[in-house]
Amino acid sequence: MRSSNPSSITLKAGLLLIAVLIAAGTLVYTQSIVKQLIEREARIARLYARSLQYLASDESPSQDYSFIFDDVLGSIDFPMVLTDSSNVPYMPYERNVRNIHLDTTLTTDEQREYLMTLMKKMDAEYAPIQVTLGKIVLSKVHYGESNLVKQLRYVPYVEFTIAGLFILLGYVAFSYIKRSEQSNIWVGMARETAHQLGTPLSSLMGWIELMKTDMDEERRPEIIADVEQDLVRLNKVTMRFSKIGSLPELKTSYIADTIENVFTYFSKRIPQTGKKVSLTLTGDKLLRAKFNPELFEWVLENLIKNSLDAIEDKDGTININLSRENGFVAIDVSDTGKGIDMKFRRDVFRPGYSTKKRGWGLGLSLAKRIVESYHDGEIFLKESKIGKGSTFRIRLKAVTN
Repeated sequence: MRSSNPSSITLKAGLLLIAVLIAAGTLVYTQSIVKQLIEREARIARLYARSLQYLASDESPSQDYSFIFDDVLGSIDFPMVLTDSSNVPYMPYERNVRNIHLDTTLTTDEQREYLMTLMKKMDAEYAPIQVTLGKIVLSKVHYGESNLVKQLRYVPYVEFTIAGLFILLGYVAFSYIKRSEQSNIWVGMARETAHQLGTPLSSLMGWIELMKTDMDEERRPEIIADVEQDLVRLNKVTMRFSKIGSLPELKTSYIADTIENVFTYFSKRIPQTGKKVSLTLTGDKLLRAKFNPELFEWVLENLIKNSLDAIEDKDGTININLSRENGFVAIDVSDTGKGIDMKFRRDVFRPGYSTKKRGWGLGLSLAKRIVESYHDGEIFLKESKIGKGSTFRIRLKAVTN
């Protein structure tokens, strides 16, 4: 089969690129919000400092400015300390600090030491705002980041971690599913090979035994003809498997001729006891398409085998209808079998999926690969009803000249 490594690598690279772009976009957006919040907090701190400066320069202190501080202080949600010009916090501390938890069990000196240590950290990030009167520095407003800003700074890293875990789990799950499908394909291919070779080999062994015991000269031409047919079948099987993994040669041919060849092959192999299944071909038998006869016969054989297994009644019909559809040849393979639940219409083409106890779930998957990868066509479950049968449709580009 064709290697899917290039497309798989492209898909992984594409997913990785998308993940990086999403991560970068998230980081940029989050940092933009953080920057806006920091600027907002700086504006509030400056507003508070200007309010203090205005009060210090006011010659009519009798006026009530409490509403200013109620509005300004009420909007402060970040740590802030008001100190004198020497960076010593004003007392009482409870009135001159905001959003800082002070341990009341500590002494006044210990609380001041704690505040001054905290102020150094805040000043390392943001320069304190001075409250001046003329050229005289009256006070300083020291402030830091709010808890919201600190939390937002960690958001991208949390998102990256979670995304990384999901990507890791997704990769492990994808690898497991891929390995499982590959295992099913290899097992299925091995069994399909044994099945394809088994029928003509068993027939040849039977003819050899017959030739050992029955040397009737009159039957010799018939036996030789049947042996030749089995050898042709073996050669055809070899050609089929040799074409898997390389680009097959496509020829313009009548589709009806290939279908008739498949019908001829199956007419001798459909059980005649207990079950009677008729094979019919309807529609426009002059439609042509560009396809590889050996591989396309394989597709039809897999569909017919699938239909034979689905027919549980004594009598059944498998019909192949040919029609033209918007520049395409539509090949409908219908049966009167038990049907398929339409919710599984995609699963039936998945390697390893089978409703049969002894099935290995490769026939329809192989048919899909041959039609879509090698013939640039399409195959899908057109319709199906439980107990009423199913119809698979193949679409190939029609050849008109």
